Amino acid sequence: MGIMISLHGIGSFLLYFAVSLTALGIFLVVYMAITPHNEAALIRKGNTAVAASLAGAVLGFVLPLASTVIHSVSLIDMAVWAAIALVVQIAVFALVDFLLRGISRHIEEGNMAAGITLAAASVAIGAINAACVSY
Repeated sequence: MGIMISLHGIGSFLLYFAVSLTALGIFLVVYMAITPHNEAALIRKGNTAVAASLAGAVLGFVLPLASTVIHSVSLIDMAVWAAIALVVQIAVFALVDFLLRGISRHIEEGNMAAGITLAAASVAIGAINAACVSY
């Protein structure tokens, strides 16, 4: 009987986990479509600046996504906040690109300073976004 009690929430876990992975997949597709550089091709070539900037964007999205899973009242609520997190990360890229003109080109050229700067901005705003989701 103990294992049945432990597995009581497995259905909800699987559902929220699947929706979270779907949201992450959608984020990756959208984010990689809006950036001027081709992350997948550049990462395959060993461009660590691109890998760092994409990793930061993913973390910046996943932090509020995790907070959303914790604080949402329904799957619809979670999906709405996941969409907001996606928009925030797109805005972070746009703002950093505006402030540091040509950051995409620098990242594409393998400039680690540019990649780390974008990653740091993405994670920082993602953490703030995650905290704000709890209210």
